Amino acid sequence: MTPTTTTDHPPYDELSLSPTSFWARSPEEREADFAVLRRERPISWHPPAEGTMMPPADGAGFWAVTRHADIVAVSKDPETFCSGRGIQMEDVPPDILEAASSFLALDAPRHTKLRKLVSAAFTPKRVRTIEDQIRGQARRLVDELLTTTDGDFVAQVSRRLPQWTIFEMMGLEDQDARDRATEAADGMVSWGDEDVRQGREPAQLLAQSLMTLISIALEHAGARRAHPVDDLMSNLVLAEVDGEHLTDQEIAAFFVLLSVAGNDTTRNTISSTMRQFTLHPDQRDLLVEDFDGRIGPAIEEFVRWATPVMTFRRTATRDVELHGQHVRAGDWVVLFYGSGNRDAEVFADPMRFDVTRSPNPHVGFGGGGPHYCLGNQLAKSQLRAITGEILTRAPGLEVGEPVYLAGNFMQAIKSMPYRLQA
Repeated sequence: MTPTTTTDHPPYDELSLSPTSFWARSPEEREADFAVLRRERPISWHPPAEGTMMPPADGAGFWAVTRHADIVAVSKDPETFCSGRGIQMEDVPPDILEAASSFLALDAPRHTKLRKLVSAAFTPKRVRTIEDQIRGQARRLVDELLTTTDGDFVAQVSRRLPQWTIFEMMGLEDQDARDRATEAADGMVSWGDEDVRQGREPAQLLAQSLMTLISIALEHAGARRAHPVDDLMSNLVLAEVDGEHLTDQEIAAFFVLLSVAGNDTTRNTISSTMRQFTLHPDQRDLLVEDFDGRIGPAIEEFVRWATPVMTFRRTATRDVELHGQHVRAGDWVVLFYGSGNRDAEVFADPMRFDVTRSPNPHVGFGGGGPHYCLGNQLAKSQLRAITGEILTRAPGLEVGEPVYLAGNFMQAIKSMPYRLQA
């Protein structure tokens, strides 16, 4: 292996997690390498990820954190491992980072303030309304599904539910704006995929997608600030904590985050779960047998198995020792959630899909700490609603091999054929 260009780091690990060819492999194939790293080198040094638009400025590389316990420890120590310098394997300018990631890419005290303000908009009444909307959306999607015999499950169901939920809860009624926001949300995480780029440069696609979402959000926030109605956007512009309100720019950044993170995580978990039910009909039958009693633990297994967000980066704020490795201030530390969710030290028979698995301390919503997923309850409501509708009303649904998106951030399924049997 080629050594690093400085003497401050060890040689790059022989099992490199950086090449695009590694991320083009199936999740099961990647797990073979993760298992070796967890067992032998839980903290390992790797070159900058291939295919990134902006690798680290010094070209040094990153530390890979592959064990569940270490992922949790790093996540719960934001003073040592901060988020404000980036959350992906990209060296993004601070203004772009905040506009694209909202409070995900902020540290205390600003992170704390923004998270409180956003949380204040989710009043109990609003949450009940959103849950009613989700149940209605899931029911109508399965109504439409039952009129077909085959097609693309992602396009027909799993892509539509989360975006429908987001737009309806935000009160975004204009269909043209919805269509543009959906396409832009896809572009935010798909710039590494040639099929999605369609000849555009990655930076061009990302910039276009981000500006589209921001412009839609600013226009919508301005309209609701002038004439509030009963929707989440109105709640956001009116939310107040300690005399402070969200600015339009902060609301726009949250809209970007919600459109991207709130879309892809749920979409891909739905797709992954339906694939597992096709491969393991005994697990589907087990859940149907006692849906209300088992759906809670089952959802946790859906998220563990799918792990839709594969990686998140932190940056070391000081020199620190991790498993004998000297991590220096400024080093990138990347959390590999998919590896943590297959850690045999935590999960018995981790390669088995088990809807009754309990306990299930997966890191599919993050490893804990201040950046634990704010939308986890929203995602669980969607998963409960759509799973219940499909299992009870479309028991003959089977899906085929998924086509995965190229990239090292989202475990995204672009398409997946389905067939409905009588």
